[in-house]
Amino acid sequence: MPSALLSEPEVDAERLALDRAVAEAVRRRIVTGPRPTPDADSIALRALLTSLSKTGTAAVRAVLGRVDAATGAPLVVWGLASQVLAADRFGLTTRTAAEPEQALAAVREGGRALMDLTSGKAWWGRLLAEPELRVIAALPDDTHGLPRALMVQQAQPGPTGDDRTFWATDSKAPDARIVATLGAAGLAASPLIAAGGLKLFMLAGYVQAEDGRLASAPGSLSGVIGAAPQF
Repeated sequence: MPSALLSEPEVDAERLALDRAVAEAVRRRIVTGPRPTPDADSIALRALLTSLSKTGTAAVRAVLGRVDAATGAPLVVWGLASQVLAADRFGLTTRTAAEPEQALAAVREGGRALMDLTSGKAWWGRLLAEPELRVIAALPDDTHGLPRALMVQQAQPGPTGDDRTFWATDSKAPDARIVATLGAAGLAASPLIAAGGLKLFMLAGYVQAEDGRLASAPGSLSGVIGAAPQF
């Protein structure tokens, strides 16, 4: 028997108009370029997400992440977790570094680097000696888990209203004692990772590098290496 003729689907004019509006908005947004600072971008994003559902939030973040990739500084990734996280947030537009030093070199040249947090490499300790390189983001950036990768750029992160600060130390004291000492100074700390004789902690909120509460913090080599918003 002859097969039935295929029928052409009807054009949904309303949805097509909405899709065209999205495409045009993306085009115009790319033309405007990035915001001047990472914290300004995070504050604007947080305002956009307040009234969205979980699926709506994921869709908007995917679109804006790719806009960020198209307009922001070039992004290099190091580590398997960073590759997955970057692909989800920014699309398949990143360059992969073979070693942490290659990723940090790209940052020194004006790029950005998303880098794994792993017990095998204490690359983040280098930021103690290079204050021009700062952590500006941490992925995943929701409040339900620990970050698996940090983004580094030549930028000074500012407060966004809901942040976590990253503080490194060479103290050999047990984590619980370090947390207690920082707590006595008014800082809520939690251990994140240890590698190469260094320890990395998260401090609740936005804490400046020169905060007086860190003056007596444990360790002969310690300091804030950046801050990141959470959503």
